[in-house]
Amino acid sequence: MLNFKNIALRRGAQVLFTNSSFTIHKGQKVGFTGANGAGKSSLFALVKNELHLDEGDFSMPPNLEIAHVAQETPAVSSAAIDYVIDGDQELRRLQNQLLIAEQTDNGLKQAELHAALDTIGGYTAQARASRLMSGLGFTVDQEHNAVSSFSGGWRMRLNLAQALMCRSDVLLLDEPTNHLDLDAVIWLQDWLCKYPGTLLLISHDRDFLDTITDHIVHIEQNKAELYTGNYSAFEKMRAEKLAQQQSAYQKQQREIAHIQSFVNRFKAQATKARQAQSRIKALERMELIAMAHVDSPFDFSFAKPGKMPNPLLTLDKVDIGYEATSVIEQAGLSISPGDRIGLLGPNGAGKSSLIKVLAGVMLPLSGKRQEAEALKIGYFAQHQLEQLQLDESPLSHLQKLDKQATEKDLRNFLGGFDFRGDKVLDAVKPFSGGEKARLVLALLVYQNPNLLLLDEPTNHLDLDMRHALCVALQDYQGAIVVVSHDRHLLRSVTDQLLLVAGGKVQTFDGDLDDYRLWLAEQKKGDEKAVIEIAPTVSRKDQRKLDAERRQKHKPLFDALKKAEITVEKYHNEQRQLEHQLADPEIYAETEKARLKHTLERKVQVDKALDDAEMAWMEAEEKLNKVKG
Repeated sequence: MLNFKNIALRRGAQVLFTNSSFTIHKGQKVGFTGANGAGKSSLFALVKNELHLDEGDFSMPPNLEIAHVAQETPAVSSAAIDYVIDGDQELRRLQNQLLIAEQTDNGLKQAELHAALDTIGGYTAQARASRLMSGLGFTVDQEHNAVSSFSGGWRMRLNLAQALMCRSDVLLLDEPTNHLDLDAVIWLQDWLCKYPGTLLLISHDRDFLDTITDHIVHIEQNKAELYTGNYSAFEKMRAEKLAQQQSAYQKQQREIAHIQSFVNRFKAQATKARQAQSRIKALERMELIAMAHVDSPFDFSFAKPGKMPNPLLTLDKVDIGYEATSVIEQAGLSISPGDRIGLLGPNGAGKSSLIKVLAGVMLPLSGKRQEAEALKIGYFAQHQLEQLQLDESPLSHLQKLDKQATEKDLRNFLGGFDFRGDKVLDAVKPFSGGEKARLVLALLVYQNPNLLLLDEPTNHLDLDMRHALCVALQDYQGAIVVVSHDRHLLRSVTDQLLLVAGGKVQTFDGDLDDYRLWLAEQKKGDEKAVIEIAPTVSRKDQRKLDAERRQKHKPLFDALKKAEITVEKYHNEQRQLEHQLADPEIYAETEKARLKHTLERKVQVDKALDDAEMAWMEAEEKLNKVKG
């Protein structure tokens, strides 16, 4: 049982939440929601004993095994599967003790340790780790590759597998679906549903939350509150609560106005003075009800596109790939006004490459791409965040698109994306990833395209912004092609699914539930193929093949390695700066200069880290495409 009683937590001068009480019981699966920066990750740090409360009490039973995903992965030479097994610390402790007992020829101790290993399932650990790695997208061949040979995104999957390997009492997962493809998201969802311990989960994926959680802790207006049920149940209860609060607020305002009217009329009359004073005291004692908080700060829509030629864009017998390596062959596709297409397929199958060819930012290896004369593409991809002018404001970005528009109209438009007041004049440079993504979407919406090409548009976006985007896309009258691991978005805005797999692009005859079944069948087929093929390839020959493959792709590996080193450097400095800012002494009057310098450096490092992570993801994507 995790018991939070009247807790308050601050970050520097900022109050995250205060006077909050709730209890999480053994075996519950709890989703943590709230706007970015509300304090969700800080609550996790509290459970991990990395932060301490400013007020209140937090307690939990002693000796709980708490698992969480490591933020960094050492570039070790040990095999990936051994790194995953390291997550079961008790297993490793018993194995080390057994090794000592064998070296000292202590037969009694050996028998005792073998029994202990059997009790905790130690002899099935290898198979357990293998299943975890397979579910997260690793092949059998990759299990024995060195951890250092994997790119950053795949190392993050290794960290996740290591956390799942731990036979934990409490599991903390902070945005675990980041950098996972839809296949791995579906597998992880199924695994977490069967997890027997207490799960604390931060996610902006409503389908993921809905399927897994049975309680929601929502942080809003500096208060953390526990709701029973999954995310959909929470939304309904919250809406009802807000409606009741607004009704009570309006009723109280009428009562206040009535009392104030009496006071104003009779406080000067001697016969009524005592009654007027009584009512004034009643007003002073009254506990004011706050006006209900507006559900979402986002409100935007797509205007009706101008010309809508038919077809908008066609691909005819197109091969797609990098250098001389094809990932998609002989693809044919015709996009017409009103088409709403979702792309499905495993990681590395070529979904993003297909979108790039459709957008015209990547040339096909062969075949023909034909676009209509009046085609106007709106293309969203993560690398486009880099194309923002960092020293310019959101307002100046829009003014470049439309020099005739008034500042008032542009401010009103940006307000729909929650850029308000002075924020519209601030430089983009220190913006968070979510704010930059919102600005890119705002620029895209303003240009009124007739074809939207969206590659993971919900990355960095919180639940409120994702909902607003879904609503806007539902009313959009142009054509849409979208790649996303957010199943709610795919369900909400698409009516046709294409499967990109095995080098082909073909219609998928079914829905996302059918795709889940298709994945399960593919997994069975892959496992059978491994059983049949594995004996024909010796370990020596496999190492030789792996070495040849690494040599072939060495320039891409080197670029990725360089990007990873840069990310690690800025990540370490960011953590050091955050540690300094968490120290109350830095806010003393005598430390103003140090505080100013630290804050300025923090802004610089945050921006540098964002840039480095973007370069890292691009390098990883290129490598994945070539590796197939």
